[in-house]
Amino acid sequence: MIKRRKMPKRVTIKTIAQDLGISHMTVSRALSNSTKVREATRQVILRRADELGYVKSAAAAAMRGDRTTTVGLLLPNLTNEFYARFANTLATCLENADLQLIIHLTNDEPPKERRALLKLKEIQARGVVLVPTTGVGGLEGELFQGMQVIQLIRTAQMRVPSGAMLVNDRAAIIEAVHRLAAHRHKRIAYIGGSTTLSSGAARLNAFKAGLEAVGLNPAKDLLIAGEPSFEMGYRAVQTLVEQGGATALVCGGIELSNGALNGCLEKGIRIPEDLVFIGYGDPSYYQWIGGGISAIRLPVDDLAQQISSFIGRFGPEKECQQNQLVVQAELIFRQTRL
Repeated sequence: MIKRRKMPKRVTIKTIAQDLGISHMTVSRALSNSTKVREATRQVILRRADELGYVKSAAAAAMRGDRTTTVGLLLPNLTNEFYARFANTLATCLENADLQLIIHLTNDEPPKERRALLKLKEIQARGVVLVPTTGVGGLEGELFQGMQVIQLIRTAQMRVPSGAMLVNDRAAIIEAVHRLAAHRHKRIAYIGGSTTLSSGAARLNAFKAGLEAVGLNPAKDLLIAGEPSFEMGYRAVQTLVEQGGATALVCGGIELSNGALNGCLEKGIRIPEDLVFIGYGDPSYYQWIGGGISAIRLPVDDLAQQISSFIGRFGPEKECQQNQLVVQAELIFRQTRL
């Protein structure tokens, strides 16, 4: 006969209450960080709960309709340094606020985005930070209900109130064009995201405004916009090389920039001797290629810290309000030989 081992008894709120000789409600409130419990009492309860091995049941909380301490982060990918560093900083900031981060990768595909949102809704996530795909506007509003929603970098029309953390890169893009024009560049190319994306349209408009300000007309053969991916940037720079004529290039997207730079290096294009290259996002390795790659730098840590603070201002009983915060990008100009 096989002798079964006795399973350890699960520690519950009732167990802690009986152990301390206080009410079940007081323990429940203390474990939920309620302000209705005195801090000294709360610390006693938390310490004893830890000693007894109490583990809060997220499933039980979800069944009660409580929002968890989980925050979702929906990103196109983690292959570029900007998204990876942003996720790391945000996770650290949220952890300091007793919140946990779950990352979903969408590859900029609406179906993947929708599945991720459904999973977050199932676990009663407190909030979601997302770089929206072009399909967000068509999602049902109920997917976001009960969650704080913060759009990152770009925005899409939504059916629920949402916050937004955006980067004002217009001044940096215009400055890049001015710098190039000041060094007598007249054939300045641009590779950016699709104009169906809010960020893609805004960056292209900024580039055109920069050309207009220095008396240059945008040449159609030097303007390429499309899917904001590494592959698109790679193909676009190949097209520019085949057509010839461009002496400088401004990129309007992180993955696009990385793809375009890879294409230049594969083709043996010398930067900045053959082509002055201004990337977007400024990963660390930009400092070491060809004596330094110029770039439009985004304030990664500032974005993550502000989003963490924004989420922290809204407790489980409050819905996210319509709010838009903007941080500034800057041009880092490293190429001295033009």
